[in-house]
Amino acid sequence: MVQAVDQMPAAALLLLGGIVVCFFGRKLFRTSLAIVGFVLGAAAASSVFGISDRMPMLIAGVAGGLIGAVILYAAYYIGVALVGAGFGAVAANVAFSIAHREPPIVAVVLFAIAGAVLANYLQRYFVIVGSGVVGALMIIHGAIGLAGKQLGVSASSSGVWTVVPFDPAPGQRWVPVAWGLLGLVGIAVQLGWTGGEKGRVGRRKPKEA
Repeated sequence: MVQAVDQMPAAALLLLGGIVVCFFGRKLFRTSLAIVGFVLGAAAASSVFGISDRMPMLIAGVAGGLIGAVILYAAYYIGVALVGAGFGAVAANVAFSIAHREPPIVAVVLFAIAGAVLANYLQRYFVIVGSGVVGALMIIHGAIGLAGKQLGVSASSSGVWTVVPFDPAPGQRWVPVAWGLLGLVGIAVQLGWTGGEKGRVGRRKPKEA
């Protein structure tokens, strides 16, 4: 959750982080993992407190974000599997949202496992596609917030808003289209310029004798 008064700085951070993840996800893989970890940790921790507890919500958000960033940054060697699992979970949500249904937990878990397995065989492409898609969604969240639009759904009249991860502007049909197009641009940029060489993430060139 985020207080309306804190929306602008939160949106700016989301936008900047989204740009890094979307267009430099593979090149700056560890940094991208830390950014995504911070966002996830902050969102989870801030939701623990009540809607009137602004300062505890902020402290919890920052602390949870730092913990999430450290965890994903340290998980560099299993980061590809995490990206694949996350991409599978997103795919499950998108697939069921087309039918206007909430995905069952079992389906999300199965999609995540399938994504993690495939990611180990197609590391470069999963990192690029996953970071392009996730980064694009972060950019849209940030841009909507900076434009002065309220993010997500109001929890009450107190000005606290619950951010809906896959629907930053409920009822706006342009959001999925913009998300898809921006994700494709991010993927294309990484494949063409910033995605590095082919192969596995973190692979080092052998030293020349």
